[in-house]
Amino acid sequence: MEQSWKSYDSGPFYDELISSPGKPRVAARRAVNLLQNLSTDEMAARRAAAELAIKEMGISFTIYSEGKNIDRAWPFDIIPRVIPGREWDKVSEGLAQRTRALNAFINDIYNKQKILKDGIVPADIVLDSSNYKPQCAGISPRYGAWAHICGTDLVRDKDGKFYVLEDNLRVPSGVSYMLENREVTKRALPELFENYSIRPVDDYPARLYATLAALSPRERKRPCVAVLTPGIYNSAYFEHSFLARGMGAELVEGGDLFVDEDDCLYMRTVDGPERVDVVYRRIDDDFIDPEAFRKDSILGVPGIMRAWKKGNVAIANAPGSGVADDKVVYAFVPDMIRYYLKEEPKLASVKTYLCMVEKERDYVLANLDKLVVKPANESGGYGLMVGPRATKATRAKFAKLIEENPRNYIAQPTLALSTAPTYLDDQVQPRHLDLRPFILSSKDTWVTPGGLTRVALVKGSLVVNSSQGGGSKDTWIVEGKS
Repeated sequence: MEQSWKSYDSGPFYDELISSPGKPRVAARRAVNLLQNLSTDEMAARRAAAELAIKEMGISFTIYSEGKNIDRAWPFDIIPRVIPGREWDKVSEGLAQRTRALNAFINDIYNKQKILKDGIVPADIVLDSSNYKPQCAGISPRYGAWAHICGTDLVRDKDGKFYVLEDNLRVPSGVSYMLENREVTKRALPELFENYSIRPVDDYPARLYATLAALSPRERKRPCVAVLTPGIYNSAYFEHSFLARGMGAELVEGGDLFVDEDDCLYMRTVDGPERVDVVYRRIDDDFIDPEAFRKDSILGVPGIMRAWKKGNVAIANAPGSGVADDKVVYAFVPDMIRYYLKEEPKLASVKTYLCMVEKERDYVLANLDKLVVKPANESGGYGLMVGPRATKATRAKFAKLIEENPRNYIAQPTLALSTAPTYLDDQVQPRHLDLRPFILSSKDTWVTPGGLTRVALVKGSLVVNSSQGGGSKDTWIVEGKS
């Protein structure tokens, strides 16, 4: 494998592990030295060990194709991503700052709406959004926290700096894979851990439980926390069950819960009803309560919004928090930080063009071959167009979509996403990646040390989502120079 590493070249892109051909970055030096001394057969054996671990641990994800649900083994690359601790500390501060501002924004929108009255954010952008839920008006959850679990996507551009690509505030997923990636790496390459001080991630379930328990309306030593899942056919069901088990919480579906005449939420058990204090919901707003939202929903719990409004149960993430989970609203987050916190943003956002603004729309339509176009409220990599890699017909299709519904589209420059060495076809090859850290907010704010690194396994691709053929890596935040 030594020659494969020495000839490794990421081209014009910033590489996470290699600073120039044959030269690993300081923080990654020990890992690269060990990996390059493994033979091709040894690397293949380590990859096979990782694949066996994934199978034994039952790590899978579901994709939807032609109306069918397909379970697949988790696509994992055994070469970890390494980030120095001192660099990560600054990123972590920026993420905590951003999440505080977003929570302040959501709380303001459902109450005084000062930011709209002061003209910092245009009112129609927020109030006409499908994610704005009038049913949540007048509510202020405990600690002013609405998005208790936030997954913020970061990318590193060619300048080596981290940028915020988007915020996921509704029901962000992927944290279970962050935890399992670490476990699989330990099994496949245990000796890599001998000479490194790597910040642990395995305390996440305990941190999550503490975050949720702090929201309990009742003062109890151990509040009853339930993870509300749509069921086994949901693409993230593995994660729902994983986190419930890790927290020692109940895994429930809508039919397991009911709201009684006292407007409290109860869980059906063999010993009779048990009151639930906190619901970690993994169901979208529209399906959580047929009394308040979609009347045809069979996934949610009738009356749960009533119980929440009366303060008898906490819901994380709070209903309505998706009002800030909009790629148009994203463009205004730096202004939110200045407005609510009186601080300058510690993390930069990616330049964003709002197609609803005529001047910016004209620029986007004239430069579709250079931009990435995204719908405002899609996720999972669906519905976007990477201009430089799109056909003329695809660009024409998106031009029509933008002209028909400009509010629904934003555009951003095509970033030179950083790369990292990835083991494919018995060779170490550069592949583009991003990073999704998770931020927990209630009484305190806590940021995961690292997060879920997602990798575009197709050469040259910038789409990292697992639903679009992406894979993932273990992410190390390492102390010292290593």
